[in-house]
Amino acid sequence: MKTSRTCLVVGAACLLAVVGGASLTGESGPTYYKDVLPILQSNCQTCHRPGEAAPMSLISYEQSRPWAKAIKSAVNSKQMPPWFADPDYGLFSNERKLSSTEIATLNAWADAGAPAGNPKDAPAERHFENGWNIKPDVIVEMPKPFEIPASGTVNYKYVVVKTNFKEDMWVVAAEMRPGNPSVLHHGKVWVRPPGSTWMKDAVPGEAYENETQKAVMGSNSIEEGNDILGKFNPGLGPQRFDQEGAAKFVPKGSDVVYELHYTTNGTPTSDASKLGLVLAKEPPKKRYYFHAGPTALNLAIPPADNRAEVVSEITFGADARLVYAQPHMHLRGKDFELRVILPNEEATTVLKGNFNFEWQMGYQYAEPIALPKGSKLRFITHFDNSPGNRFNPDPTKKVVWGPQNWDEMSNCFIGVLFDLAVSPDKAFLRSGPSLLPRAESGPTLAAADRTGSLLAAPASNAGPESFK
Repeated sequence: MKTSRTCLVVGAACLLAVVGGASLTGESGPTYYKDVLPILQSNCQTCHRPGEAAPMSLISYEQSRPWAKAIKSAVNSKQMPPWFADPDYGLFSNERKLSSTEIATLNAWADAGAPAGNPKDAPAERHFENGWNIKPDVIVEMPKPFEIPASGTVNYKYVVVKTNFKEDMWVVAAEMRPGNPSVLHHGKVWVRPPGSTWMKDAVPGEAYENETQKAVMGSNSIEEGNDILGKFNPGLGPQRFDQEGAAKFVPKGSDVVYELHYTTNGTPTSDASKLGLVLAKEPPKKRYYFHAGPTALNLAIPPADNRAEVVSEITFGADARLVYAQPHMHLRGKDFELRVILPNEEATTVLKGNFNFEWQMGYQYAEPIALPKGSKLRFITHFDNSPGNRFNPDPTKKVVWGPQNWDEMSNCFIGVLFDLAVSPDKAFLRSGPSLLPRAESGPTLAAADRTGSLLAAPASNAGPESFK
């Protein structure tokens, strides 16, 4: 990606998510301190402050004024906010919108030369919790930095951190924060419960990879209780697990495993990421489980195809409620659709939109979606593997599943609520098109219809090492 494009996208990202706006009556028009700063505080400074992923800070007038015209351009062109869901499908509590009045306020401020106004009109300075977007009760940090070279490919790295939690914990929110967001493309932090054999011989704090250390890595298995606790993607933010009184379970004695996808940027550097957890104050009513969801490990995208279809599916082995969805693709990703298919075969599209590799958004449902036992989630994606896709690494190549950006993935991470007694390894079952052998293309919707209700258990929730 070109840095200039990314900076413009990030630079105006939060400014579209504003609530409120300036009055445009009167001769003076909107000013920074009275009208613009409240917008920045409420919606932008979470990312646009020192130490965050955004490339510029918008804490002060001096920092904000140079970006006034860029903000206006991004607002009016609808480039921002980073929100790609079709409004005709699904209702989301984290949806970002800007009213016509808010657009007019930002436009008028930029057109007037971005006046400062009276500093006495400024609201109280916003307080941030020591660099966090949550107030963590527990912080788990990588014990030492990982060194990233100036160039070349860095395979996914896995780092065990010994925590020795002395009691069972229920977690209602988590935030993974990169130590160096310029090189951490994305990451996850896993719960590894006592008894799990995954990386059981790994030295804590050391980085391992599947490509050359498979004997040490072992298998990341849902049957052993391994669960995704927190994630980082640009624009994703913290994750909450407290819908309907739910929480995530971390057994006593668990460790955590950092899964890290680094990209080089031309300069040798290092990263030491960390995880913050907010603990439940009362016993949970339900268990929140985060899963890789419908996953097309068997995908195949033909050369030069500008709309290659790939379909994947899972079936639920227990009653569940869908509260969150995060589509995941790579550089050729074009669009996505998530369908709920009830046991009576009634189908409803609950998420649809365009995919943007730079902003891998998560969509939080305003109301949980009921998934009775036997319901299916079907994920339909399209890819542009043609020369017309300027991000395409190689339009002459047939593309299959793989961990690097020049490979492809097609899955939809999901947040699901279960009764406390449900065992996750019995709840997520690969089905339909996700069971087919890899072909020259697809799997497609036509193939999905032919496979019917074919099941295999369990559905993988592991990282790229198991996605063969």
